[in-house]
Formats: sequence, C-alpha cells, structure tokens
Amino acid sequence: MTRRYVARDPRTWKKIGSSAASVDVNIQGLLPGDGVWERIPKHEVIALAKGEVSSVQVSRGRGGSFAVRVDGILALHMVIERNLDEAREVMLDCLDDDDEEIRVAALRGLPPLALKRHDGLLQCLSDRLLDESTLVCQAARECLTLVAPVFPSGCEEILRRELRREEKNHRKNAFAALKLTAESWPEAGCLHLDELIREDDVDLRRRGSRILRTIATRHGSTGWDLVGWSLEDEDSQVRRNASGSLLQLANAEPAIATILIEAAMQDDDSGVRKSVIKALKRLDMRNPRVSKMIVDGARSRDYNLRKACIEHLSVVMTGEDLRNAAAELLRQETRSDLRKRLSSLARDVEIVGTEDEKNRFLAPLDKVEGEDVEGTPRSGEIPVRREHDKQKSGRPHSED
Repeated sequence: MTRRYVARDPRTWKKIGSSAASVDVNIQGLLPGDGVWERIPKHEVIALAKGEVSSVQVSRGRGGSFAVRVDGILALHMVIERNLDEAREVMLDCLDDDDEEIRVAALRGLPPLALKRHDGLLQCLSDRLLDESTLVCQAARECLTLVAPVFPSGCEEILRRELRREEKNHRKNAFAALKLTAESWPEAGCLHLDELIREDDVDLRRRGSRILRTIATRHGSTGWDLVGWSLEDEDSQVRRNASGSLLQLANAEPAIATILIEAAMQDDDSGVRKSVIKALKRLDMRNPRVSKMIVDGARSRDYNLRKACIEHLSVVMTGEDLRNAAAELLRQETRSDLRKRLSSLARDVEIVGTEDEKNRFLAPLDKVEGEDVEGTPRSGEIPVRREHDKQKSGRPHSED
C-alpha cells in the first residue's frame, strides 16, 4: 500500500492508505502558461481533447481565436465536477498517444488535473520519464518538479529512481524536485536524504548534502542527525556542504549547534572551519562549553579560526584569568598581528599601562556646575566683592 502523509502538525505526518498528499496548493503555480486554452467553453473541452473535433472557435467576447486539440488537453482540469473522471481517462490516453506533441501537452496539463483526479496519472508520468523522445522526457522532468512537492508519497519511488539515474539531466532535475519537496514536506526530504548520505556514489552524497539546509531546523532530531552524519563524511565537499547548516542551527537550536560545532572545529577543511567561525559567533559566550571552545580554538592551526577565538577571549574571560591565558598563548603565537593583540590582553594596564590607560580606571570627579546666571558663583568658589558692592557697604574708599 502506498503511504499518504497528511500534515496535522509541521513536525508530524500521519500515514494513511492512498497515493496523494493532502496539502494546500496554489493551483496557479501548476497551470500551463497563458494561452487560448483558458477561454475554451467547459462543455467543449473533452471533445476537443479527444480529437473528436479538430478545433473550437472562441467567441469574440472571450477574446476570439481558434483552440486546437493541444489546447483542449491543457484545459482538461477546467471541466465541471461530474466530468472529471472522464477528463482523467482522456488525459491517460493522451499520455500514451503516439504523437509526441500530444504526450508533451498531456504532461503540461497533468499537474492541475492531478489535484482533482490523480489515479493512474503519476504512473504514466513515471513511464514518460523513460520515454524515447527527448522533448517528452524534458516535459516529464518539468512535470515531476511540479507534482513531487504536492504528492510526496505518490512520487516517492519515482524520485528514488530518478535521483540515481546516470543521465545528468535526470539527476539534476530530480534533486531540484527533492529540494522543493523537502521545503513543503521536511519528512519526505529526510526520508530521501537519509538514504542518499549512505550511498557509495559521492556525487549523490554531495548533491544530497546541499539540501540539508532545507531540513536542518525543520524536522527535529532527524534533521540534526543527518547534518551530524554528513559532517563526518570522508568527502570534504560533503562536510563543507553540511557545515553550511551550522549557522541556521546556531540561531534556532544553539544547544545542538554547540555539539556539532565543537566536533567540526577540528576539521581539516578550510571551508568547514569558515562555516564554524560564522556559527560560533552566534552562540552564547556565557555557556561554559562555548567558553572552552573559544579557549581551545585560540590554539587552532587555522589562522582565521585562531584569530576569531582570540578576539573573543575578552568576552569569555576577565581579569587575571584573561591575562594568564593571553600570556600562555603569546609564547607559541608567531603571527605579528595576533601577537600584538595577545600582548595587549596580557598586560595589566592598571599597573604597567601608560598614564592615559591608568586614568581610565580612576573614578570620575563629580560634575562641577558652571555659572548659569551672571554673578552667581560656581560651586566651591569664594565670591569676590566687586567695586559697586563696596560702595553699598558704606565703607570709605581709598583715595589711592
């Protein structure tokens, strides 16, 4: 029995027996491009799609022009409810038609009709992906990209096969469809990625690891495990792709990110360490585990990682601890810019600093109020008696 996943909660799928997924979809994204098919009267669509009539004239009120059989096939999803089963049968016939132009049109019209009546259509899509016609195969690949995110269960086996096809176009398109599927249904993405990261084919692991960012923070422990396993892959490109998820995890799941970053700090690949630096800056520096990572990272052989950790030493340490740690690191540091920074951290400026540096640690003086009104003395000043004040006092003035 084919599984069906119905979204009840963003992190939970319930499996029930069916081949289609219950999901809210914007049908506009599944429709063929604009064309005369949009203006065909509904009651004439099926006859035109069957080829029972060669063309249908569209009234001037609807824009005029003539619609042909291809237009009728594209419009099959527009028929009224009671004619949908017949429309599905017509679509199935068109998908197996001898004329490749009809098969291509059927593949373009399949996605919107599948939302209403999907039985048998996905199996025909699978067959058309193996079609001998290059044009039909291309149309089938484009169709898969549209329907896989809507029908993750119905397209599960199709995707599994296409992801492993040797033909580059098929594989590339399948991974594009998987990425879109993972965005809509993280559980479906995890299902495929869990298989892909175990493949012997390194290309499959590399392509799969690029999609990890899509599911890293959206499916709990399953997504975290996939990132962690990929960070241990023997291929550096797989590890580098996986490390791109660390920044997202640091923002959303800092506890998990701390564990993964701690392991990735020792990676030999510079690209992995670059991602580690970005993610490390987002962690809580008050966390003892993070503080230890900063101190250990200050001894790293990688210059960029060492520099980033040295810059954060003053955040995770203070006082005598900071000076001692900086002095110890200074003994083995060879880069001039880092030695200069460590030297400044190792100095106790209150004792050996310059006069200006020492003054920064002195308590500021109380603010001295200025004269707001003329004649009002500043705080702490002894008032000076002026000439006219002496006259008012009645004392004799010196003739000198």
